[in-house]
Amino acid sequence: MARQRVPEGPPAVPPVQKLRIRYAKRGRLRFSSTRDFQRALERALRRAGVPMAFSAGFHPHPKISYANAAPTGTASEAEYVEISVVERVDPQALRAALDAALPDGLDVLTVVEALPGSLADRLQGSIWELRFPGLEADTLASAVAEFLAAERIEVTRVLKSGPRTFDARGAVLQMRSQEGADGCAILTLVVRHTTPVVRPDDVLTALRTHAAFEPPRPPLVTRLAQGPLRPHAGEVADPLVDDPTTSAAESR
Repeated sequence: MARQRVPEGPPAVPPVQKLRIRYAKRGRLRFSSTRDFQRALERALRRAGVPMAFSAGFHPHPKISYANAAPTGTASEAEYVEISVVERVDPQALRAALDAALPDGLDVLTVVEALPGSLADRLQGSIWELRFPGLEADTLASAVAEFLAAERIEVTRVLKSGPRTFDARGAVLQMRSQEGADGCAILTLVVRHTTPVVRPDDVLTALRTHAAFEPPRPPLVTRLAQGPLRPHAGEVADPLVDDPTTSAAESR
C-alpha cells in the first residue's frame, strides 16, 4: 500500500477570531472582477500585517470566505467577506489598516466579529439602484408598470454550465421608478437571492423583452444593500448585526 504523503512543517495554527468585512466598490473599480478583488485583498492583508489563519495541507491558503459578489461592471456599497485570524485583533484598527492598504475605490466600511452561523445564509436579498442618463422618467415608469403586472417573465443567460432560462419576475419583491435631482430616471429594485441569482442585467432583459424598454445608454448600476430580507416591508436588513430586523441601508 502506498504511503500517504504528510505535509512538511508545523501544523496549521487554529484561528481564534473570525471577522466579517463590509466594503464598497466605487468609481473605476466597479470594473474589477471578483478575482481582481481577491488578489487585492490578499496583498492588502499582507501589507497590513494581519495575522491570518491558513488552511492545512501541501498548499496552504489564507482562510477567506467570499459571499455573493456583485457582477463586474456594477458598483456596490454592500460587499462582504469573512476572514479568520490566529491572534485577536481590534476590528476598528483592522478596518483602518485594511482600508489604507487597498486601492482607492475599494473602501472598507465596517469590520465586526462574526456572529454565529453562515454569512452567506444571511445574504437573502439585495437593493439595487439603476440610474439612466438621458431617459425620461415617464418612459421608465411605463415599463415598470408592465413588468409589475406580469406574473412571470422568463429570461435566458449563459452560465458556466450553458444557457439557463429562469423567471426574472418572481425574484423582484419591489420595483419603483423616480426622477433624480440631475434629471436622470432612477430604477430601484429589491431582489430576493435565488438560484441562479437574478441580476440587474436580467431585469433589464425582462424589461426589454416584455415592455419594449430600450434606454438610450446603459445605466450606472449600484448595489445599495444586501442582507436578511423583510419581504413585507420591502427592506433588506444589516447582516452584520444580531437583530435581522434592523434596517439595512447604512451610509458612509
